[in-house]
Amino acid sequence: MKTNFERMIKQAEALIETDRYYVPVLANISALIWETLDRINWAGFYIVRNGRLVLGPFQGKVACIHIEKGRGVCGTAWEKDEPVLVPDVHKFPGHIACDSASRSEIVIPIHSRGRVAAVLDIDSPEEGRFLQEDLEGLCGLTKLLEDSMEWKLASCTSDCKVLE
Repeated sequence: MKTNFERMIKQAEALIETDRYYVPVLANISALIWETLDRINWAGFYIVRNGRLVLGPFQGKVACIHIEKGRGVCGTAWEKDEPVLVPDVHKFPGHIACDSASRSEIVIPIHSRGRVAAVLDIDSPEEGRFLQEDLEGLCGLTKLLEDSMEWKLASCTSDCKVLE
């Protein structure tokens, strides 16, 4: 079944209009992806914090909590600052198997102030699940997140800092 990414992005825009703080936005977007994409077993975000990726809002099975820069598909996408589409994760050097059922993966960096602030990570139990059209559609979604989200801490005062 072909995913209607245009509709997904419009739904995401509507969700973001109610609150731009990154926690509810990423929570709802992970649920939107989970409900929209077929044949996936994990959809969520890792957030850059203290020099590593830390588990953020997601849908799916229990996940790895920390990922170092350059490790696995997520750490590689962060290090290279580019999307990574892996048809067979078992052939990806250094793949981190949080869920042994995962066979393919797509990871897309999300930027704030010119730096990677998080990554979108989606796994599938089906080898070769993700295609170029998925990458393009999901890049449109991450662009919306980059342009729309508020990354400052919730309890900010005048000395707020961007998460990192």
